[in-house]
Amino acid sequence: MTTTVLTPIGEMIVKSYELRGLAYDYHYQFTRVSSNSKIGPIPCTVTDKRSCPDSCPLKDKNGCYADLGPVGWNWDKVSKGERGINWPELMSYIKSLPDNQIWRHNIAGDLPGENELIDPVLLGELVQANLFKRGFTYTHKVKLASNIHWIRQANKCGFTVNLSANDYDDADRLKALKAGPIVTLQAIDAPKKEITAAGNTVITCPATYKDNVNCSNCQLCQISDRAVIIGFPAHGAQKNRVNSMLKNIKIVKV
Repeated sequence: MTTTVLTPIGEMIVKSYELRGLAYDYHYQFTRVSSNSKIGPIPCTVTDKRSCPDSCPLKDKNGCYADLGPVGWNWDKVSKGERGINWPELMSYIKSLPDNQIWRHNIAGDLPGENELIDPVLLGELVQANLFKRGFTYTHKVKLASNIHWIRQANKCGFTVNLSANDYDDADRLKALKAGPIVTLQAIDAPKKEITAAGNTVITCPATYKDNVNCSNCQLCQISDRAVIIGFPAHGAQKNRVNSMLKNIKIVKV
């Protein structure tokens, strides 16, 4: 008897066809050339607020930068279906991108799936659409073992999913899972380079303190096998609220 061993992308494709009925009716937005100075002139997307897990400590205007200002106003309209596109249209736009194009999935929102769940159907389709492209994103959906499995597979297949940590201890925990690259929240006054209690290096996102750096020319978050953890200091209108959540970070300074 012959046993078929699936590659990571093969497993995701099979799962996608098995569970196609689990797709959710979310709303999306695709921008071919971003006008956001911190992102740079690359394609980017927005995903419905329903995609965000309750485990994210910043959810529901509790410190998330995407809740307020122009980004927040736009996110509200996309989430209400007042603007934007559906999932098949989003996949079509991503597939149309030229090979080797770097692009950022989710200026706001998380991976598709209800609350804490990642929908393997939609993630599998997203991975397929990204073939030969250089897409990257972030997720707070890191509580469930099934999610970690799908995140790991996505990273193996060329779609970079950064696991989002809430502090340095959380970053160490996620790093140990070896599912993908890690990003973490940082205090407002955090040094540009630090070492966590587990010995992992954290460097602050260069775009947060250098005027001439953005996602389009930095590209660190797109590197799925990078060793360093990237830190994002509390910022935006609610930065003081976020900063108060980070007082108990355990670090060893360089």
